[in-house]
Amino acid sequence: MKGKSKFDISFIAFSIIAIVAGAICYAKGKAVFFDGLDASFSMMVQFIPKLGAAFLLAGFIQVLIPKDLVIHWIGEQSGSKGILIASLAGMLTPGGPMTSFPLMAALYKMGAGYGPLVAYLTSWEILGLQRLLIWEIPFLGMNFVFLRFIVSFPLPIIAGMTATSLLPYFKGSASVRRK
Repeated sequence: MKGKSKFDISFIAFSIIAIVAGAICYAKGKAVFFDGLDASFSMMVQFIPKLGAAFLLAGFIQVLIPKDLVIHWIGEQSGSKGILIASLAGMLTPGGPMTSFPLMAALYKMGAGYGPLVAYLTSWEILGLQRLLIWEIPFLGMNFVFLRFIVSFPLPIIAGMTATSLLPYFKGSASVRRK
């Protein structure tokens, strides 16, 4: 970490936005400000245990799954096989962003390719079976959900392949280099 700042730009940006929002609340009155603090702490109490569990899971995955296995199956050189595997994994991953993003970060650190990671995230977002069963079918009905699923099914594969083909144009970018 020599020469690197301890906070990334997103932390600084969110901190500035939070300070500005707090100042606006305070300008509206101390009661509004303290209501905002109360709501913030309530959310922290609710979400910190979930985030902690997700980060533990991501850390354990980094230790339990051999890096060579990740590179072989969903690494940069895995091609369409890796994109298909990642698409299936995204579809089967339960939970919300608190589960999938730490898992993606762990896979990224272990050498997963950008194409498979894009396919995984796209699949998790639009084809997640848990959301399909719990939310979509009860609210929208089987016919609509089946139609939406069939139409959306190729999208993670297309997204992963597109990311793979565009990656050479981003190779020099700091945001594409592994940390």
